[in-house]
Amino acid sequence: MNQDYLDTIAAVERLHRRCLEVIKTELDRSGVRDINNIQSLILFNIGEEELTVGELTLRGCYHGSNVSYNLKKLVDFGYVSHRRSSHDRRSYRVKLTEKGIKIRGLLQEMFARHADALGGFNMDADVFSKTNDVLLRLDRFWASQSDAYGMSDKALSRVA
Repeated sequence: MNQDYLDTIAAVERLHRRCLEVIKTELDRSGVRDINNIQSLILFNIGEEELTVGELTLRGCYHGSNVSYNLKKLVDFGYVSHRRSSHDRRSYRVKLTEKGIKIRGLLQEMFARHADALGGFNMDADVFSKTNDVLLRLDRFWASQSDAYGMSDKALSRVA
């Protein structure tokens, strides 16, 4: 078994948890107590668009959380507004309210500060470009492994 592969899997999981911890710290520093880090990440991923729950779920990783439940809470607390989809009356479209836009801005500012500070850790755009390429290929590989219909060897070779 390739230990580097196992280390990468562990690092991805650990980084996601650590990112959520950093978001929680930022919320605490800003006095935001009515929503949690996952909910604020949902706000960040909604952005300036109006999305369905399915579209939102594809945009982010909300580890161990129920997106529909969290959206209901965000609506209840006034961070998100919702309306029935005109195409599918069973689904809802969500968008940020002014209150939600403020939290999104808080996270944007935090991520911008972090991006600026990373230069001091010898991590520039080139490093992130290469890292993102590797992670995207890993994502494609894992998607191919979870495909219920399987993936041909030829298609699998294109992932690499």
